[in-house]
Amino acid sequence: MMFRYPGSFPIRAIAIASVFALVLGQSVVGNDKTGAAMQAYTEALEHTDVVIHMVPIPGGQFTMGSSEAEADRREDEGPQHTVKIDPFWMGQYEVTWDQYDVWGEKLDIARRRIFGKKPDERDTMADAVTRPTPPYTDMSFGMGKQKNPAICMTQHAARMYCEWLTAKSGHYYRLPTEAEWEYACRAGTRTAWSFGNDASKIGEYAWYEDNSDYTYQPVGQKKPNPWGLYDMHGNVAEWVLDQYDPTAYAKRQTADAGNPLLIPTKLYPRVVRGGNFENSTADLRSAARVASDESWKEQDPQLPQSIWYHTDAQGVGFRVVRPQNEPTMQERAARWGKTDPPQLDPVE
Repeated sequence: MMFRYPGSFPIRAIAIASVFALVLGQSVVGNDKTGAAMQAYTEALEHTDVVIHMVPIPGGQFTMGSSEAEADRREDEGPQHTVKIDPFWMGQYEVTWDQYDVWGEKLDIARRRIFGKKPDERDTMADAVTRPTPPYTDMSFGMGKQKNPAICMTQHAARMYCEWLTAKSGHYYRLPTEAEWEYACRAGTRTAWSFGNDASKIGEYAWYEDNSDYTYQPVGQKKPNPWGLYDMHGNVAEWVLDQYDPTAYAKRQTADAGNPLLIPTKLYPRVVRGGNFENSTADLRSAARVASDESWKEQDPQLPQSIWYHTDAQGVGFRVVRPQNEPTMQERAARWGKTDPPQLDPVE
């Protein structure tokens, strides 16, 4: 499979206790464990006209991985196993440049200053979250920004965006786990793609090598999957939280398969999902997995290489999730990688 991207990288994210204290004080829409009471909503990024559309994903269980009979199946997609997932919201679209640059280029701060608005408590906390250093080239590589998916960020950068969004909104956001991502992508289906097994229909749902002209496209132009999520197949691949392990599924068969997460303990490899605008139909399958590696930073001219940017990751972006049941500080510390060695970027 051809992927021109990098992976994660070492850095220590800033812990902001006040952010989490604020988040824990927020109410959650509904408390039905199945997610039936959840509603779609729009998260407005204060001091801007930018919003993020969130779609409810009901809790349940599904068969993760691909059948041995599935065409183009790879060994790391099995064995199939049953996984239970708690309800969560997921971004209806991949995070766009409009949304990403509010954080990355401090557009919210600039607009606040222009209109003479003093920062409130949430602004102060959001302003304290580390933001990227100025990019050393156009990270859209001439493909355009605005409603196009943001690309070329490291996994660390995607995580820090989620931390900033948590502080900015007062709701807890993070990257999806690999299991959550596949569950949402499948949307109740067990076929190669969320629309079935007929590869000839892929152009109705995805941007890929045969219809993209080798460039990404504005989000939301193709048909959504059954749960209303756009571009889960193609356009850009998406970061998830997990360490990549080709034998992870076999190990999971004898372990607790409720909301699984393989917490990273090393820099490479980690997982991206969904395929991109340069990939074949096989790479866009719901079960297809891709591991990051050091070549994803090959063209980075800086020494040391940037913790924020992947010059070669022109087909990698991300989308955010918000769990219905927000974890406590203790659960976050145990679940999302607070015990990672200092040289690794925490999973939070």
